[in-house]
Amino acid sequence: MDNFIQVLLAGGIMLAIALVFGIILVICSNVFAIKKDERTEKVENLLAKSNCGGCGKAGCAQFAEALVKGEAKLSDCRATSKENKEKIAEILGGGEIGEETVAVVHCCGGNACYNKYEYQGYGNCASCELIAGGIKACPVGCIGKKTCADVCAYGAIDVGDNGYSVVNKEKCVSCGVCISNCPKGIIERIPKSAKVYIACSNHGKGKDVMELCKNGCIACGICAKNCPEGAITMVNDLPKIDYTKCTGCMTCVAKCPRHCIKEH
Repeated sequence: MDNFIQVLLAGGIMLAIALVFGIILVICSNVFAIKKDERTEKVENLLAKSNCGGCGKAGCAQFAEALVKGEAKLSDCRATSKENKEKIAEILGGGEIGEETVAVVHCCGGNACYNKYEYQGYGNCASCELIAGGIKACPVGCIGKKTCADVCAYGAIDVGDNGYSVVNKEKCVSCGVCISNCPKGIIERIPKSAKVYIACSNHGKGKDVMELCKNGCIACGICAKNCPEGAITMVNDLPKIDYTKCTGCMTCVAKCPRHCIKEH
């Protein structure tokens, strides 16, 4: 009987100690808890939830937290709609929304660009790039092996019969995943409202470009000379469009002898 009482007493003491430590833990957790700003969840719910990483954060939850703390800019997120960005700005009491953009591939070579060799390996641009800088004679020519299309979560990129990648601006959310995965670095963002874009990235001239590609820009400058708004300038032998001046008149598209300025 004495042993039984001792066991009960020992058990009671252990239970009491456990309860005391439990109470202490609860008190400490409440006292030292890091309080989460209630705005964070509201902001996260308005983000695109694509978790694309285009903003430089691991995902939308981390980006929302950074926004609330003032450690990120709303314009860093390209995937969230303008409407939702405006709502987020209201929650945060302001914030630069940024202009809506879409990605474009600055190349229209494809099958018109000569090949250096016949590629027999795994059908991916990144792997092809490892062999002599890719299959294309042009050092900045689209390889056309669909790396960008494969990584696009929105199905916004396709490689057509012409052999180069094209972005569907209606599907593109401008997350930037294709930009960071293109081994040639020829995918960039332009304003979604843009009417035209330069579909070439080669800074060479005339004969040098023609030896590589039938569609490449030859730096003739005809587009710049004929633009009625002065929206095009030649920068390092390649046209550059000032979209704040471009009216979408299509004069450059009609005048380009190489047809490497495309309607968007």
